Amino acid sequence: MIIEQKINVPFEFPVVFTDDIFAPENRALVDAIDRLQEQRKHRAVVFLDQNVERQHAQIRDKIESYFAAHKDRIELATRIQTVPGGERAKNSIVLNLEWCEDMLKWRLDRHSFVIIVGGGAVLDAIGFSASLVHRGLRLVRIPTTVLAQNDGGVGVKTGINVRGIKNAYGTFAPPFAVINDFQFLLTLDDREWRSGIAEAFKVAMIRDAAFFEFLLKNAAKFRKRNETAMRHLVQRCAALHLDHIRTGGDPFEMGRARPLDFGHWSAHKLESMSRFAISHGDAVAMGILIDTAYAVECGWLRNDDVLALHEALKSAGFPLWFDELDHGDIFDGLREFQEHLGGELTITFPSQIGARREVHEIDIAMMQSAMAKLKMLAHA
Repeated sequence: MIIEQKINVPFEFPVVFTDDIFAPENRALVDAIDRLQEQRKHRAVVFLDQNVERQHAQIRDKIESYFAAHKDRIELATRIQTVPGGERAKNSIVLNLEWCEDMLKWRLDRHSFVIIVGGGAVLDAIGFSASLVHRGLRLVRIPTTVLAQNDGGVGVKTGINVRGIKNAYGTFAPPFAVINDFQFLLTLDDREWRSGIAEAFKVAMIRDAAFFEFLLKNAAKFRKRNETAMRHLVQRCAALHLDHIRTGGDPFEMGRARPLDFGHWSAHKLESMSRFAISHGDAVAMGILIDTAYAVECGWLRNDDVLALHEALKSAGFPLWFDELDHGDIFDGLREFQEHLGGELTITFPSQIGARREVHEIDIAMMQSAMAKLKMLAHA
């Protein structure tokens, strides 16, 4: 006897763009929490990235004042929790289990909210814990970096690093809401400011030729921290990521291809080889440059395309070579990438600007040739 079971489960969540999210008159957060109109007061716990707390001295007071101003709809279940920022948040399963225990201690249930104010690593780590407790608490992400606002924070994944492997443990857990406050970006240092720019080039190269042209023309403006240009970058990049998740036919990555990980096989390996001294954004910039150069070697792109990308990334302030690339271990990233996906190796490359192709084999000699040319170009 065989009973064929098929379940369709729709997921909906708003991605809101705003300014000064914790100003009492700004209803973006309370309206997102109350969007199901359940006619009750909502309990929430707030996790605060310690890097954000350092950059915004009054943020605790502002969050508490916001909850007080909307006490008819929301309340804090406990005091605001400060957590380690950056990859430190993702490198300890012990921390994750402690957060799970805390969420139980605070008697959070499946209708309670976990609100995370922080960068992508903190969103990933706390989101992972929240997805485990009672099989998933309601998660509201408030990303505070460019990379989180235009990429990781609007997606459906969580994850932590284990045994030096990026995102070795993780879950698919769509958020309840995402709220992007541009004001958080203004206090980022230059490295964090540029990190999300790499993800914008990534998605533009395989999905949107017009956006790629915008990035080329505005690369120097990004380095000069032009707010108008960056607002457009964040919003357009986020929209493209959301569109891919919504329409790509594989939101939980059950298949073999992961187009939004263009350039990431080497990027993830670079991060781990450097013990995460190389930032994700810098690694992705290098990764898409490597794979673009390989696409030129294969005849899929013109040499002018890799030169244009190289010049734009340089103008935006990215380092264009890392010594780790001189080690053959970088190609272990292909095996690790395949293991992470499962099944046949599948790597995404641009077939032309704004379009993509999936490849199942990599010619290592051609990849080495492409990388050698990039090294010469970087040191010219």
